[in-house]
Amino acid sequence: MKTYHIKKEQVIPISLNEAWDFFSSPLNLSKITPEGIQFAITSDFAPETKIYAGMLITYIISPFLGIKINWMTEITHVKEGEYFVDEQRFGPYALWHHQHHFKTIKGGVLMTDIVDYALPYGPVGRLANAIWVKKQLNDIFNYRVEAFERLFGGMSES
Repeated sequence: MKTYHIKKEQVIPISLNEAWDFFSSPLNLSKITPEGIQFAITSDFAPETKIYAGMLITYIISPFLGIKINWMTEITHVKEGEYFVDEQRFGPYALWHHQHHFKTIKGGVLMTDIVDYALPYGPVGRLANAIWVKKQLNDIFNYRVEAFERLFGGMSES
């Protein structure tokens, strides 16, 4: 199984407390996901719900040709104000391990996303990654730069 790696960093001009408050709410994920993916959380969370280790989050996504896919991730690690990790339990990937790190720096918070993923179906999955999946994941993270700018003001990406 071929594993792929994405690392994205960006500075968000808000305090660490504000960043953690936003990212620790699973309901905010839809605010930073492109509409074209038709992302919807199907878990029944109250607005004040915050992530915790062991939390399961279910979604429906439609990343390709309107085909709806069920996806479930588990929050496996949480260190409040520093990081959390989500891992796929059911969904389109053979492996999905997503780390979210937060660090106070001059001008705001450095947010680092580290994703390790693999696709099923051997050579077909590798071809799909080369043609479409890698680009789509990068497009999602690039969209987040714009979304954060709309939500929190100017920032930079590296």
